[in-house]
Amino acid sequence: MTTVSTERLATIFVEVADTLVDDFDLLDFLHMLTERAADLVSAAAVGLLLADQRGRLEFMAGSNEAVKLVELFQLQTHEGPCLEAFRTGRPVINVNLGKATPRWPRFAPAAAAAGFQSVHAFPLRLRSQVIGAMNVFGDTEGGDFDGSDVPVVQALADVAAIGLLQERSIRRGEVLTEQLQGALNSRVVIEQAKGAVAQAAGVDVDEAYAIIRSYSRRHNRKLSEVARALVAESDILPHVLYS
Repeated sequence: MTTVSTERLATIFVEVADTLVDDFDLLDFLHMLTERAADLVSAAAVGLLLADQRGRLEFMAGSNEAVKLVELFQLQTHEGPCLEAFRTGRPVINVNLGKATPRWPRFAPAAAAAGFQSVHAFPLRLRSQVIGAMNVFGDTEGGDFDGSDVPVVQALADVAAIGLLQERSIRRGEVLTEQLQGALNSRVVIEQAKGAVAQAAGVDVDEAYAIIRSYSRRHNRKLSEVARALVAESDILPHVLYS
């Protein structure tokens, strides 16, 4: 892990734990979590999967667009590190994707072909309850975690899980899986909005997402709300692009 100051580490953990706010936005929170995790360990990409109402993992957020297809392929083939971490409740550490074909015959070659060389996975858990998993991908040799890396990243995942469970039980009293299903539905709309902004602005989807996210924060509107407006109301597009 790249050396991180105690102050920076504390700031990241406080940010991830802070879910009890009036304008809490689940999808924005999950995307922030993947960005902070990637920054913390200098990862090539971080992807996050959460369980839906039926206990099935769904892709929810990634630190960049490249990881999305790899995560979706993992779900499609029913094999990979996140599935193992979710099922066992234990992290999967220091897997060389070039040598992992016997373990994951379809996932490992696909992830390697996407430019990733190593992978780690951490369950989002609170004691025996596991609500999802987070993949951490590396794109260079020597990307193994040492003994101090694993507990820090696992603690980050655990704090996120605690925050998510706390936010729902205290503020709304709603079942977590129902919230996650709603977020999953919102993500589909966000994907459509990203495509619309990318096409209109002539940028890639990562930059399009950054534009939408920036607009929602500047105008104190939820990410999903802005995305729905972009899909349903063409007249909002210039404001998102230029305001």
